[in-house]
Amino acid sequence: MYDNNPQAETKPADSTSIPVYKRILDLFEAEGINTIFGIPDPNFVHLFLEAETRGWTVVSPHHEASAGHMAAAAARITGKPAVCIGTLGPGMANAMPAIQCAKVENDPVIFLGGQRARVTERRVRRGRIQFVRQEPMIEDSVKFSSSIEYADQTDEIIREAIRVSMSGTPGPSYIEYPAHVILEEVENTPILPPHRYRLTNQGADGDRIAEAAKLIKEAKNPILLVGHAVHTSKSGAAVKELALKMNCPVIQTSGGTSYIEGLEDRTFQYVFSEASIDAVEASDVVVALGTELGEPLHFGRWRHWYDKEDERKWIYVQQDPTAIGVNRPIDVPLVGDLRAVVPQLTRALGDTMPPAKGLETFMKEGAAELVELAGESLEHSDGSGNVPMNTARFVVESTKAFPKDGIMIRDGGATVIYQWTYSQCKPHDVIWNQNYGHIGTGLPYATGAMLADQAATGKVRPGMLLTSDSSFLFHVAELEVAVRKNLPLVCVVGVDFQWGLEVGVYKRTFGQGTAETGTHWSDKVRFDKIGEGFGCYGEFVEKAEDLGAAIARAYAKGGPAVIHVPIDPKANSEEMPKYERFRTWYAEGTQ
Repeated sequence: MYDNNPQAETKPADSTSIPVYKRILDLFEAEGINTIFGIPDPNFVHLFLEAETRGWTVVSPHHEASAGHMAAAAARITGKPAVCIGTLGPGMANAMPAIQCAKVENDPVIFLGGQRARVTERRVRRGRIQFVRQEPMIEDSVKFSSSIEYADQTDEIIREAIRVSMSGTPGPSYIEYPAHVILEEVENTPILPPHRYRLTNQGADGDRIAEAAKLIKEAKNPILLVGHAVHTSKSGAAVKELALKMNCPVIQTSGGTSYIEGLEDRTFQYVFSEASIDAVEASDVVVALGTELGEPLHFGRWRHWYDKEDERKWIYVQQDPTAIGVNRPIDVPLVGDLRAVVPQLTRALGDTMPPAKGLETFMKEGAAELVELAGESLEHSDGSGNVPMNTARFVVESTKAFPKDGIMIRDGGATVIYQWTYSQCKPHDVIWNQNYGHIGTGLPYATGAMLADQAATGKVRPGMLLTSDSSFLFHVAELEVAVRKNLPLVCVVGVDFQWGLEVGVYKRTFGQGTAETGTHWSDKVRFDKIGEGFGCYGEFVEKAEDLGAAIARAYAKGGPAVIHVPIDPKANSEEMPKYERFRTWYAEGTQ
């Protein structure tokens, strides 16, 4: 007779065997992982208890999508794969937004999904409880999908998930974890280090390195084009050495907005900094690092790149060989891991090059533009009269108060566009949803990044979430996680009680005075009070001159805080700076 209690059928442990759930943790620990996110159920209680016993940071949020976003931020801040679990059925369904987001954002998150025992799944029955076939739902949204059907598959499946997630263009993997294998035993063989089972720190071909170095040395106006992967691979120090050796400007992509320490004065945001445009248009050699060369860069071919397209040479450091030459022709492809290729290139250059032509001018232009923008923001409403604070003032005053060693998390639509232009700080760690356009990720990103950073470094760093009201409401329940973990996270929320970008779309489509259906919501919400209800420190700030002091008080209080700042709904929907440049990202076949 069939016994539907697989736990009772497992053989007793001995000195040469170990339960599957412990083996899974051992395999992840070999990769330096010590943080896990998710809401435990019977499939995962053994794993969670064991992880906490080992000293892991175990984080249970209030929604599985939040867990996935937290894990994505953990991967970015640590440079390692991250782990997220989801309970069978609705848990994994809730995680789907985060899985798709991780795929588009190139986040190497390993999603472990609980599932009924296979004998239950494969029987011909109707009305099974908490069950759906999950792999068909998930497999098109991940790089790798599999299931641990037998205990002795544990090593190969966990390793393959990590191998695929970290190879080429990074991305998520899914591993199903059926109930019948939870307590089964597997042979406790030595755990292999990562370099024994997957390619790590792959260097580029030596001849191509020499060819690239020759092009750079002959250039008069070289630039470094720095993408998202420079931050997520933790290659900042190596890129700094290369930039100083090349003596050139550093251009940030939309995804690479974390500043490298020591290069702040020569780093400019593509399109949103005038100095970036000047440097790009003057460039004769581009060294592109860790970027997809996507639409926000005009594929490196159109607009500001167009005039010298026939003369400019491109050196592309890319881990995924299938990405070479897709969005634009490449002169010297350097296929390999940034962590290995960038030092190779630096060594090949030899002595420090003379300053690139125009470097000093670009640096002066960049510094002057920052000061000019801060001054220009003073011409807008400061919130002291009948008109709420202009979003430009909101961003300027908030970013002036950003703590020097902090983690910046961005969220929102119009407020993020304002940040690209008016931000007065140059954070070394910036987390935001740069590819998928998924607003609402800010609070999970903030908590995930801060907790993983603490677990990895042992240091407690302050965080600032600069966000809009609409985005903040998506996962507002995760304020409880920030309170539970006592995170020094200050959430500065610009409040106009509307979907600002969408209001702007109505106005640009139909003109002033049209109905803006579905874009406005209750003006009775008080985010500072919501924060207080969760146990946060809360403040309501109307005047720009008071905002910096309020942020300082929030950090001084310790723990999480929510600052409610009314902003001008008209300015936030109609006056977004350089909006026409942002719209060029959406090429619709024109580039």
